[in-house]
Amino acid sequence: MILLQEPFFSDTHDCPYLESRKCRYEYFFALDVTGEELCRLLEQGWRKFGAYFFRPNCPGCGKCIPLRVLTREFSKSKSQRRIARGGEVLTFQVGPLKYSQRAFEIYRDHSLNRFGKEADMQEFIMNFYTQSCPTLQSEYYLGDKLIAVGFLDRGENSLSSVYFVFDTQYDYLRPGTFSVISEIDYARSQGLDYYYLGYWIRENGSMSYKNAFYPHERYDWSSMQWSRIEKGDDKKFL
Repeated sequence: MILLQEPFFSDTHDCPYLESRKCRYEYFFALDVTGEELCRLLEQGWRKFGAYFFRPNCPGCGKCIPLRVLTREFSKSKSQRRIARGGEVLTFQVGPLKYSQRAFEIYRDHSLNRFGKEADMQEFIMNFYTQSCPTLQSEYYLGDKLIAVGFLDRGENSLSSVYFVFDTQYDYLRPGTFSVISEIDYARSQGLDYYYLGYWIRENGSMSYKNAFYPHERYDWSSMQWSRIEKGDDKKFL
């Protein structure tokens, strides 16, 4: 790993996920992160965009929970099997990072129609095409048309979903859930133990889909341990 900046704390600002809360990040910049080093970072709750590695360090809060699916044991629910069948019209492939104007168009459409935000091409390239660790790109085609793109980090024993975007006119195919199912299956085919889904916040409805893939593990910031969660176990955390 080439450390460009030692870990540092951001200023405290309004939380983008929970109202009336403040957030702060611990972050650093690095290049040439190996698959083994990436695994250790993911296991400690770190995420990344490009060369920017970060994890929440919010005063008085610990609601951003790192979540990873146990790929070898993952079993689709009834609704996930239905979505997988519906997604059979799509062609799924994984390969190296490959920028295209179509990928940016999908990102721009997704940002505007899902979050009401304008997209910036330079930011898009910096966040997803600056390769600081082993990285892959997943693509989803309907016929010969690219309709969705995923950005993935590849550790020695894990696959981490960095970001996923889709052309929102194809929302009826449930591409978000279909991408998770497809990428878990891909991780399993590669002999990888974990598929990281980033941070899950119980109180944030837009993140509820992350809690639907079982079995999975959640990271506890205070004990720095991962706990296995089976379907129906959530009553233990109420």
